[in-house]
Amino acid sequence: MARIPLLQMSGISLTFGGDPVFSGLDLVVQPGDRVALVGRNGSGKSTLMKVMAGLVEPDQGEIVIPPGKSVGYMEQDPGMEGFATLGDYASSGLEPGELYKVERAGEGLKFDPARAVETASGGERRRAALAKLMAEAPDLMLLDEPTNHLDIEAIAWLERELGSTRAAFVLISHDRAFLRALTRATLWIDRGMVRRQEQGFAAFETWRDKVWEEEDQQRHKLNRLIKSEAKWAVEGISARRKRNQGRVRALQALRAEKAAQIKRQGSAAMSLEAGPKSGRKVIEAKGLSKSFGTQQIVRNFDLLAQRGDRVAFVGPNGVGKTTLLKMLLGQEEPDEGTVSLGTNLEIAVFDQTRAQLDPEMSLWDSLTGDPEMRVSGKADQVMVGGQPKHVVGYLKEFLFDERQARAAVKSLSGGEKARLLLAKLMAKSSNLLVLDEPTNDLDVETLDLLQELLDDYDGTVLLVSHDRDFLDRVATTTIAMEGNGRATVYAGGWSDYIAQRGDVAEKKAEKAKTSKPKQKQEAQQKSGLSFSEKHRLEKLPAEIARLEAEIGKLEDLMSDPELFTREPVKFQKATEALVERQEKLAAAEDEWLMLEEKAESA
Repeated sequence: MARIPLLQMSGISLTFGGDPVFSGLDLVVQPGDRVALVGRNGSGKSTLMKVMAGLVEPDQGEIVIPPGKSVGYMEQDPGMEGFATLGDYASSGLEPGELYKVERAGEGLKFDPARAVETASGGERRRAALAKLMAEAPDLMLLDEPTNHLDIEAIAWLERELGSTRAAFVLISHDRAFLRALTRATLWIDRGMVRRQEQGFAAFETWRDKVWEEEDQQRHKLNRLIKSEAKWAVEGISARRKRNQGRVRALQALRAEKAAQIKRQGSAAMSLEAGPKSGRKVIEAKGLSKSFGTQQIVRNFDLLAQRGDRVAFVGPNGVGKTTLLKMLLGQEEPDEGTVSLGTNLEIAVFDQTRAQLDPEMSLWDSLTGDPEMRVSGKADQVMVGGQPKHVVGYLKEFLFDERQARAAVKSLSGGEKARLLLAKLMAKSSNLLVLDEPTNDLDVETLDLLQELLDDYDGTVLLVSHDRDFLDRVATTTIAMEGNGRATVYAGGWSDYIAQRGDVAEKKAEKAKTSKPKQKQEAQQKSGLSFSEKHRLEKLPAEIARLEAEIGKLEDLMSDPELFTREPVKFQKATEALVERQEKLAAAEDEWLMLEEKAESA
C-alpha cells in the first residue's frame, strides 16, 4: 500500500525580482524521511524551507499537506511579542499536560524558560524556538541550522532526540558530523535545480563531484561539436550550406544550449595574509586562576603554545572559553598566575558575535571604512595584503555580486555575514589568528576552503568551535573546559580528546543502564560489548571513511611533481599530515577489527 506523503510540492516557481530561485520544482517528503538540505550560501536553502513551511508564497505551483498532518518550522528570528518569558513562548499552544516537554527540552538545549524575552540574546531565542518545535512534535520538522548557538553537549542531546524520533525532518546544517549521523536522503540545491539522492549526507560529496564531472564531460563534448559544426559552416560550399539549412539551425541550437548553461559558482578566492614570523614561543601561561563570584573559570592552568600550533577550546556555553582566550591574549587579568606573549606578534580576530560588522553600513562602506583597509585618497579601493584592490573586485572574490556591494550588512544571510567578516580578516597580515565560532552558517565548500587555508597558514591559530568535524580536521591541541575551574590540555582534535578522556556522556549512559528495560540489558550483554565499545564500533566506519578521504586528497596533492620545488613548506606539511592520517587509519582499522571479533565471538 502506497504511503501518503506528508508534504507534496508541484510546479513551484519563485522569483525575487531577478533570476528564478526555483522553476517548476516538484518535491515530496514521505513519513519517516530524514533529509539533509544542502547547497551553497545564497542558493535558496532557507527560502525553500520557508516555502515548505508556508511562510513564503510561491509565484506558481501547489503545496499539499494531508488533513490531520502537521508541519513545524524552527524560526531563525522568532517573533516573541506578547510573551513575558522564553518559557511562555516555547509552551504556547501546548496542553497543560505537555508542559513538561518544554522543561525537558530546556534542560537538553540549555536555555532558561524563566528568562525574560526582552533580555534574551539571539541565541537564547533560537534555542527557545527549537525547544518549542521539539515539544510540539509535528509530523514533519523543518530545521534551519538548529545547531547554531548550541554547545557540543546540547548538539549531542539534539542528535539523540532526532535520532529516536518517529517524525520526518528536513535539516539544514553546516555540522558535517550532525548531518552524517542523522540523515538518510539528501536534497541538493544547485543553480535553481533541486536534486534528490536516497543516501544521507555521508555520500553527498562523492555524488556532487560525480555530477560536476559528468557536467564537465558534457560541456567538453558540446564545445567540440560546436567547433566542428562552426568550421563546416565557414568552410562549406555556399550551395551545400543552402541545402543544409537544418544543419545550420542545429548549430544555432547548440550555441543557444551553451549560452543557456548556468555556470557553477566558484569557491571564494580566500587567502590568509601571513605576517612576519613570530618567535618560537607564542603564548606561555603558568598557574592561571580566574573566578567571577562563585564561578571558577580556570584553576592552576598551564599552557605553552608554540608557532604553528592549532589550539582548540571546547566546552559548554558559559564555561568561560572566551574569558580564557582573553587572558591568554593579555586582554583580561587573571586572579593568579602569569601570561607571557612571544615576540613580533600580529593578531587578527574573528568574532562570533559579528560585532565588527555594523548592520546599517553597506558592504562597500564596511570595507572602505575600516582604518586598516582604507587606501588614502581612493574611496573605491581597499588595502589587501599591502596592495590596493577595487572594493567590488575584492567582494567578488568572496562570492558577492556587484549589486550587493551597496546593500546593507543587515540584508545578508548568516553565511554571507561570515564571509564578509572573513574578507575583513584576510585582508590583514597576521601570525596569530583567533577564530571564535568561525564555522557558524558557512556552507560545506567554504568550510573546506577555510580548513585548507588554516592547514597552509604559517602562523598560530586559537580556535573556539562546537563543530566536531572541523575540530578534527584543524586542531593539533584541544583544551577541554569542563566547569569548576577544570581546563585540561589534550593532544589532537575532538575525536582524539574523546579517546583520551573517555566520553562523560557514554559513562553516564553506562551508569544509567540499570534503568533500562530488562530486554535491552540482555541484548547488550549478548552483544559482548560494553556501551562505549558498541558506540565506538558504530562510529568507526565513518571515522575510517573520513581518514581515507583525507589521505586521498593529500595523495592527490602530492602527486604534483612540481610541488616540492614550487612550495617546499606545503610539501613538508602535506607529508607530515599524510603520515599522521595513515597512522590514525591503521589504528582505527585495528580497533574496528578487534571490536568486530569481540562482538562476533559473543
